Amino acid sequence: MKVSGFTFLRNGQKLGYPFVESIRSILPIVDEFVIALGRSDDDTEEMVRAIGDPKLRIIPTVWNERIRNDYSVKGFVYGQQKSIALFNCTGDWAFYLEGDEVVHEDDLPKIRAAMEKYLNDEAVEALVFDYIHFYGNKNTYAWSPAWYRTAPRILRNTIPGWAPKGLYFLVMKDHKRGRYPRAAHTGATIYHYGWVRSEAQMNLRRQTNSKYWANQPPPPMNYAEIDPQILRPFTGTHPKAVQEWLEPAEGVFAANPNHRLTSREKKHRVMMKLESWFGFRFNKKHYRLVR
Repeated sequence: MKVSGFTFLRNGQKLGYPFVESIRSILPIVDEFVIALGRSDDDTEEMVRAIGDPKLRIIPTVWNERIRNDYSVKGFVYGQQKSIALFNCTGDWAFYLEGDEVVHEDDLPKIRAAMEKYLNDEAVEALVFDYIHFYGNKNTYAWSPAWYRTAPRILRNTIPGWAPKGLYFLVMKDHKRGRYPRAAHTGATIYHYGWVRSEAQMNLRRQTNSKYWANQPPPPMNYAEIDPQILRPFTGTHPKAVQEWLEPAEGVFAANPNHRLTSREKKHRVMMKLESWFGFRFNKKHYRLVR
C-alpha cells in the first residue's frame, strides 16, 4: 500500500497557518507529501523546504487572480489548487490536510489500519474523521451545527475524484455529473487550529482570501463576539507536532457574556437542543457513510 499526503499553500506564514506542524504530523504514515505551493511573498517556501524530508514534493503554482468571484465560481481557485496537488499524488490513498489541520500521533496507527482494512474494498472511496475546532485559545473548542463535526480527508486515488470549489471532494459519475464519495470512518480526529491564530492574522486572512469567496471584504473579526454556549473546555492533549506552536493560555476562552445572538446563532441553539433530545446531528455531510 502506498499513501500520498497532499495540501496547497500560499503565504502560510503571514496568514498564521501551522502548516509545518500539519505536514509533520502525518509524515510517519505517508510515502510522499505533495504540496501545491503558490507564489508567496513571505517565507512559506523556505519553511517548507526546511522540513528537509525526502518525502516532500513541491509543485510550484500561480494562482488565477482574474477569476470571477460570483456564486457560480465561489472558491474555485481553492478547488484548482487542491486538485492540482491531488492530481500529482501517486499513492493508493491520498490524505488531504488543510494548512491549519493537525493529526495526533496517537491516531496514526488507527488511520493506517483503516487504510489497510479498506484498501481492497471498492465500496469505500473515502475515509472520514471527527473534528475538534479550537477557538480563541488552545483550551477551548466550538461545538454547534455551525461547525462541521466530520469530514472526509482520505480519498481513494484510483477513482475520478476532484475538489470543485475547494470545500469537499466529488467523485465523477460521468463527464458532467459528480456525487459525494462513499465512505468509512477512521475512528480518528482532525485537530483544527485555524481559529486560534491571532485576530490580526485572522482578519488579514479574511481580507486576503475574500476575493476568492465573496464580492466584498468581510467585516473585521472579533473572537469574543460568539455565542458563549457553543464554547467547551478541551481536556485532552494536543498533538506533539503543534504543542510548541500554540500560545500559552489559562482557562476557557472568554466570550462576550453580553453578545447579541444573530438569527443564525438562535437557530443553532434550537438545533443543539433537538440534538441533545433526539441524538441526531444536523451537520451537512459531504459523503455517504457505507461502512
